[in-house]
Amino acid sequence: MTTTPDATKEQARQPEPPSTPAAGRRTAEGWVQDRTLEEMLGVPGAGTRKRPKAVIVVAVAVAAVAAAFLIWRLATPAPTSPYQTQLLTRGDLVATVSATGTVAPLNQVEVGSELSGAVERVMVEENDVVVPGQVLATLDATKLRDQIAGGEAAVAVAQAQLREAQATVRETGLRRTRLSRLWTSSNGGYPARADVDAAEAAAERALASAASATAGVRQAEATLRTHRTNLEKSTIRSPIGGVILDRQVEPGQTVAASLQAPVLFVLAEDLSRMNLEIDIDEAEVAAVREAQSATFTVDAFPGRAFEARVTRVGLGSQTKEGVVTYTALLSVDNADLSLRPGMTATAEITTLRREKVFLVPEQALRFSPPSTGAPSSTGLAGALSPRMPGGGGQRQSSGSQIWVLRDGVPVRIPVTAGASNGQMTEVSGAGLSAGMAVIVGGGEDAQ
Repeated sequence: MTTTPDATKEQARQPEPPSTPAAGRRTAEGWVQDRTLEEMLGVPGAGTRKRPKAVIVVAVAVAAVAAAFLIWRLATPAPTSPYQTQLLTRGDLVATVSATGTVAPLNQVEVGSELSGAVERVMVEENDVVVPGQVLATLDATKLRDQIAGGEAAVAVAQAQLREAQATVRETGLRRTRLSRLWTSSNGGYPARADVDAAEAAAERALASAASATAGVRQAEATLRTHRTNLEKSTIRSPIGGVILDRQVEPGQTVAASLQAPVLFVLAEDLSRMNLEIDIDEAEVAAVREAQSATFTVDAFPGRAFEARVTRVGLGSQTKEGVVTYTALLSVDNADLSLRPGMTATAEITTLRREKVFLVPEQALRFSPPSTGAPSSTGLAGALSPRMPGGGGQRQSSGSQIWVLRDGVPVRIPVTAGASNGQMTEVSGAGLSAGMAVIVGGGEDAQ
C-alpha cells in the first residue's frame, strides 16, 4: 500500500495513543487525553503527580477501615467466665455481737421520805454535787416537836409512877417484916396468921407494880426516842456523795408516805465511771464472756466510739415481745462526763479476733462446681478419683476445700477452715497465696 505525502503529514499531526486505555479515548480525530479531577479543578502540577496522590488516597481509606475494625473489636464485650470469683485476702478476722442498751451510773439512789407532811424547804437543785449527810430538804416538824414534848411528859409520868411503886415496895416490905417477927415471937399468938399472909401478898404486889412502873418508864423513853428520830427524819439528808440527777419535790408540796416512801430526789454516786446495760439475744449470748472489749455509740456523739469492757453476763433471762434476751453489764470510763445516765447506746462486743490470716467468703466453702473433670491441686490421682453422683464435685473426707480459677478452669485446694464471723472464714493449708481467684458461685452453664 502506498501513502501520499498528505496522508503522511496528517498522521504526523495526530498524537500518539497513550500507554494505557484508561488514559484516553479514540475518536474520529484520533486519541483524546482524559482530564483528571485535579486538572479540572485547576490544581498546579496535576498532570505530573497522578500516581502518588492515588497511593495516598488508598492509604487513607485502608487506615479508616482499620480504625473502624479496631473500634468494633473494642466495643465487642469479651466472653465472661461462668464462675463468680473473689480474691483470697490476708487480713484480720473480727467477730462481733451487736446489742442495744442504756447508760446508767454505777450506784443510783432514790431518796424519799418515811414521814408524811408538808415540805418546808428544798436545799438543792438538779446537777448539784452533794456530800454524804448534806441536807436536801426539810419537812414541817411542828407536830413532831409536839410529839417529843408529849413523849418527854410521858417519860416523867412513868418515872413518877416508878418511884411511887418503889415506895410501896418499901412500905409493904417493912410491914411484912414486922408482922412476921411478932408472929414468930408470940409463937403464932399474935397477929393472926391471915394478917401475916396478907402482908406478904401486899409486898409481892408492890414488887410487881414496881416492875410494871419500870417497864412503863422504858416504854415512854422508847416512844420519846421514836419522836426524836422522826424529827431527825423530817430533815432529808443525802445518803451518798454524788450528783442530783432528778428533783421531784417543791416547797409547800405535801408528802404522803402511807403505803410507800415517795421519791423526792434521784442521786448518782459517781458519774466518772458508768455502766452500760445491754440486752443480748439468746442466739449470741454464748459468745459473750467477761473481760471482752467493746465499743459503743450514742446519738449525742454520732462520730465518736466509746470504749467499754464486759464485767458481767447475767444468767437470768427476760422475754420482751417473744424475744429471749440476757442482760450484760459493761464498764465505761466517763472521765470527761460526756455520757449521761439514760442515754441509749448501740454496742459492738468483740468476741473473736484473728490477725493476718487467709480469709475467704462463706460461699467459697460451700461451692462445688459441676462434674466437668476439673483438675485438682492434688495432682493426677485427685483428678482421676471417683466423684459423687448427681454432679457434685469431690470433697475431702475430713476438713474443707475451696475452688480457685486457673486459666478458666476450677481447681480444688484442700483447706482447714477456722474461725468465722458469719461472712468471712479463716482458712489455712498448702498452696494458698493472697490474690488467688476463689470461686464463690456460678458454673451452672459450664457443663
